[in-house]
Amino acid sequence: MRDRIEQLVSVVSSVVLGKDEVVRLAVACMLAKGHLLIEDLPGMGKTTLAQTLAHVFGLDYRRVQFTSDMLPADILGGAIFDQKTSCFTYHPGPIFTQLLLADEINRSTAKTQSALLEAMEEGQVSSEGVTRKLPAPFFVIATQNPISQFGTFPLPESQLDRFLMRISLGYPDPHTERELLKHGDTRRDIEQLPVCIDSTLLTQLQNACAQVSVSDAVLGYIQRLAQFSRDSDEVVLGISPRGALALIQAAKAWAYMSGRDFLMPDDVQQVFSPVVEHRLLMRGDSESGSAHNILSQVDVLG
Repeated sequence: MRDRIEQLVSVVSSVVLGKDEVVRLAVACMLAKGHLLIEDLPGMGKTTLAQTLAHVFGLDYRRVQFTSDMLPADILGGAIFDQKTSCFTYHPGPIFTQLLLADEINRSTAKTQSALLEAMEEGQVSSEGVTRKLPAPFFVIATQNPISQFGTFPLPESQLDRFLMRISLGYPDPHTERELLKHGDTRRDIEQLPVCIDSTLLTQLQNACAQVSVSDAVLGYIQRLAQFSRDSDEVVLGISPRGALALIQAAKAWAYMSGRDFLMPDDVQQVFSPVVEHRLLMRGDSESGSAHNILSQVDVLG
């Protein structure tokens, strides 16, 4: 099954050029049953990555463009009066899919953003007094522009915490950019890609990742990282117990993708920044490099 994972990573990387490590992180996030937040400037390939992942995993896919005037019902759905039957009928919203792309999620207000909280945590939606289960598997891949851009609303900490990872694509290197300029928009190639892993195999892979063993030594290492973040003078709010669990969850998927059924500190380090950095509340204005600082100082302390 690991060969299928490598095939999938290779296929996604054929569309999202020059971002192999980011692609592997995104795949690891989905194997760990996590939701993914992609933060970057417009035009960097955020939507392309989400669309490609949905296709190669063979998932039902819907895209919602978030705007400042959007309401929760635009995502969850609601009851609409039917004149023929003289009663209200519930019409499911776009959230009833296997992979929802919440495009530019921070263009909407906190009220609309919060409509995703129950779905992301519980895999269900409560609307009109009724709780309805979402399809399985269910993922949210959200994109957001930097909060310095006009017309954005920062995601609250409770919403950020629902995302297992936050990644960024960044500018391409000169060689990759030349290939992009020669080839044109790679999104037109997505429909031609093979479906590498279907829903059944994805569930099997997720279960296999969950079975990766974690030794007491590695658990102690993760605890030291969490404790150091809480004690650091640079950090207002450190890694919570749920954040530490998310770190283990993601590291297990990375270890499995690396061909191992046991966790190593290297696996923790590979996923540490994407899993932890958006969960930290720093004293300064910028959180850039905060996760790396914690890693390096804990390594020095042993």
